[in-house]
Amino acid sequence: MSGVYNRQLVFWSACLGMLLFGIGLIMLGAVLPDLRIRHALNAVEAGTLFSILPFGTIAGSLLFGPVCDRYGYRTLLTTSALLMFVGFEGLAFTHTAWVLTASVFLFGFGGGAINGATNAVVADISTTGKGADLSLLGVFFGVGALGMPLLLSLLKKSFDFQAIVSATGFLALAAAMLFLIVRFPPAKQAQGISMKQIGALVKDVTLLLIAFFLFFQSAFEGLINNWTTTYLMERISAPQGAALMGLSIYVAGMTLMRLLIGSALRQMAEKTLLYMSFTITLLALVLFRLSGSMIPAAAGLFLLGAGLAASFPTMLGMVGNRYPQLSGTAFSFVLVVALLGNMVVNYSMGLVAENFGIKHLTSFTFVELLILVILATAIFRRMKQNK
Repeated sequence: MSGVYNRQLVFWSACLGMLLFGIGLIMLGAVLPDLRIRHALNAVEAGTLFSILPFGTIAGSLLFGPVCDRYGYRTLLTTSALLMFVGFEGLAFTHTAWVLTASVFLFGFGGGAINGATNAVVADISTTGKGADLSLLGVFFGVGALGMPLLLSLLKKSFDFQAIVSATGFLALAAAMLFLIVRFPPAKQAQGISMKQIGALVKDVTLLLIAFFLFFQSAFEGLINNWTTTYLMERISAPQGAALMGLSIYVAGMTLMRLLIGSALRQMAEKTLLYMSFTITLLALVLFRLSGSMIPAAAGLFLLGAGLAASFPTMLGMVGNRYPQLSGTAFSFVLVVALLGNMVVNYSMGLVAENFGIKHLTSFTFVELLILVILATAIFRRMKQNK
């Protein structure tokens, strides 16, 4: 199989796709103030747009796996990038409410499918060190998520937001053209996927444990992404600009650690890496909880990003090793469970913040960390027994 495709070209194509996913996931939040002015959106209508995005991402995550296993990666990646292009252009230029809503769904759907497919294809082409390669892939998510708000802030004086969003859409179009000509690994289940195979996935206790680990991991990351700015503004009276900078510092910590995992820490055992990460996360949470000013809070957020960086690449690498001939479908399963965790726990946090205050954000995160440690211990114990 190695002679059929160029591994480096496939890997860097996947990195471009992950960059697009990072941009797509942050795009709505980055341009929402401009959208609210242009479309005269109230808070409820703006919140509706935010709820459409994860539904699109979940739909894309659910679809990509069986399609990639059955038909290969090229068609799925090309179509998904084209959907992101259409979604970005709609976001930039529409004056119609339903087109705006559809555009958000489209780039959410395309992004969700690209996220899953790029992770799956990197797992497929990595014979050893899947987790390390997936960590390097994850670096490009961080670059996209950090780069889009920075780009908007730098260019906004010279260009209106529509031009910047539209130009980003053409990056998605260029990615679609690249995906169309790159030779990807062939379909692993060209004869079709049976219900028996899918049933075996759902009954695999180890895979279920990994899925629920990612349920809480995704929820943890979502809590930090969605509630940190509010927490900093209310608990330590940080200005909005400083609070947003704190969130960028968190993403920078995650991105730098993933770069280290893919290079200097590449040979570290999965179990050692995860427990080291849990220790960093605990120290970060203590620092963040005790912070009374922005500087220690920012240090805590940087360490928190570093501590949370290893979990997704490591667990997805383990899934890829466990199901090499059904990696897309297995990735679909665990990623959909992860996204549901993000939605459920963040909705719960919203209820708690509304009724009891944002101070309970750190209580949520300490509980999340404890659950992750328990699930990781159970996963490694089962894998040791199954050897």
